[in-house]
Amino acid sequence: MNIQQLFDLTGKTAIVTGGGRGLGAQIAEGFAEAGANLVLCSRRVEACEETAERIQKEIGGQCLALPCDVRNPEEVQRVVDQTMERFGRIDILVNNSGASWGTPAIDMPLDAWNKVMDINVTGTFLMSQAVGRVMINQNAGKIINVASVAGLVGTDPRFMDAIGYSASKGAVISFTKDLAVKWGIHNINVNAIAPGFFPTKMTRELLEHNGEHILNHTPLKRYGTEYDLKGSAVFLASDASNYVTGAVVVVDGGMSAM
Repeated sequence: MNIQQLFDLTGKTAIVTGGGRGLGAQIAEGFAEAGANLVLCSRRVEACEETAERIQKEIGGQCLALPCDVRNPEEVQRVVDQTMERFGRIDILVNNSGASWGTPAIDMPLDAWNKVMDINVTGTFLMSQAVGRVMINQNAGKIINVASVAGLVGTDPRFMDAIGYSASKGAVISFTKDLAVKWGIHNINVNAIAPGFFPTKMTRELLEHNGEHILNHTPLKRYGTEYDLKGSAVFLASDASNYVTGAVVVVDGGMSAM
């Protein structure tokens, strides 16, 4: 198998949660460029529809947009069923849907804590469980969980004070490692990407107020761009990563190395 074949996703089908904008849309674009069919889903289906339309127009391929609250098992299963009905298999799952809540730990409201945990952790579990049933039957699949550098180390509260988010991403990393061990026997690779700071709707306010501090603590002295996640995502989705599982690929400009 040559290098082009190793990274080729032609004929593969990928579900990307939170695929309508931000990092999810970037990952979806990378998959489409590598030849994959796409299913984009989120609570805001309009964003998924816009991104699906743009990808089909600019890149080509088949792209389906579906509504889904990843906290709801019925909606999760509906996405799996509609994907199977349309494409007949699921080769790749990206658990990207996420939420955050910035406040000091002492003031964190319980309902806000539960919302972040439900979306970031329970949603990742529910999607992986539902898609996993298909992948186990296929005896093949790639699951990619979007974690964060905030799940690797503590963060200085002077520039980021979101303990629920950090705790949830740490849980996603542990979930990734354990599921990789559990499902390796089924030829399912489970890995995570831990992005650093990318300009998205979720990070806009943080970067506006603390951008200088972040860049000073980033060896490459820049934020992530609209293409910096594509390579690692396609790698983890493709045959190039067939012997990689339980890994966390950090894409943070070197921030976590300092």
